Amino acid sequence: MTDSTLDKLHDRFDPEAARGMDEVFQFHFSDAGDYHLVVQDGQLAVHEGVHDDPSISLSLSTETLKGVMSGDISGMSAFMSGKLKATGNVMLATKLGSLFPRRH
Repeated sequence: MTDSTLDKLHDRFDPEAARGMDEVFQFHFSDAGDYHLVVQDGQLAVHEGVHDDPSISLSLSTETLKGVMSGDISGMSAFMSGKLKATGNVMLATKLGSLFPRRH
C-alpha cells in the first residue's frame, strides 16, 4: 500500500463515528502486504504487519479497497464475487463506510 493511500485513510477518518469503538481491522492486500488499523475511541492508528488478535481480517487487493471506499464497488458485491474475503466479526466491514466517509 502506498503512503498516499494511508494518508487518505487518515484524512477521511471520522472520529465521531469511532466513538466508543475498540476494534482492529486487519488487511491482507494481495498486491501490497499486510496492514492493520487500530480504531480506539475516536482515534485511528495504522500499522504495517499482522496484528495478533484482529477483530476482523479482510483479504483483498488495494484496487478493491479503493473501489469500496469510493463507493464504486459495494462491499457486499465484492464479497459475493470473491474479490473480498472476511473472517472474524464480519459485521465490522459494514462500518468502514461510516468510519471513512467520502468527502464531497
